[in-house]
Formats: sequence, C-alpha cells, structure tokens
Amino acid sequence: MARGGSRTVARSARTGRFVRSSTAVRSPRTTTTERVGRGTSNTRIVNRSASTGRFVTAAAAARHPGTTITQRV
Repeated sequence: MARGGSRTVARSARTGRFVRSSTAVRSPRTTTTERVGRGTSNTRIVNRSASTGRFVTAAAAARHPGTTITQRV
C-alpha cells in the first residue's frame, strides 16, 4: 500500500465501476485514476472531466454524463 494506507484505483466514467489499470491506459478519455483510502477526507462533492481531469460545473456534468465523474474529495 502506498502512503498512509491509500491506494490508486481506476474507474470508468461511463459506468462508475472500478476497472483494471490496463483498461485505464487503453481508454484515457473515459476512465479516471483516483486515490482512495485513508488520508482522503471525502467531505466535498466535485465534478471532473474524465478526459482532461479538470473540474466542471454540475450543469456540465449533467450534459455529459458519459465523460464526467462525480467524486468526493
């Protein structure tokens, strides 16, 4: 385990399910890599583009559900 009990996982932006890291490498526009576990506060909800990694508004996330993710940070 890396750094304080947290680890890196890959998630599909379309389904929200966890995927293998090899899948994330093959499909960078529709998958995201994030850190989970101890050391992450998970108190605030944010929306992020899966292809660019940039934060987007809730309206943009609603318009593009297949390429955005909603996560707690």
